[in-house]
Amino acid sequence: MAVQDATATTRRRLDVIRAVAIADALLLIVLVIAAVSDAEGVVSVLGPIHGVGFLILVFLCLRGAGEGRWGWWFPVFVVVTLGPPGSLIGEMRIRRGLREPLLR
Repeated sequence: MAVQDATATTRRRLDVIRAVAIADALLLIVLVIAAVSDAEGVVSVLGPIHGVGFLILVFLCLRGAGEGRWGWWFPVFVVVTLGPPGSLIGEMRIRRGLREPLLR
């Protein structure tokens, strides 16, 4: 029963990471479009919001690694890929690993 609870908690944590990563990715797309179109006012507002989203992603990944839910590779991957891409790829990889024991 404890393993099922831990797996369910890990999935919930991954759900939060996915939601934040998708929101931050969409924000990043708008930010890049605004930067290319020289909308400095929009960039000055969205830039810090994207920065906060990035920090939230790093925190969430660090917390999970600190709790032993996944390896330290995940937060490092998030930092190296600058947030959303690494978060989404890592999240999918961890979910796949959670399913594999069920398939055996």
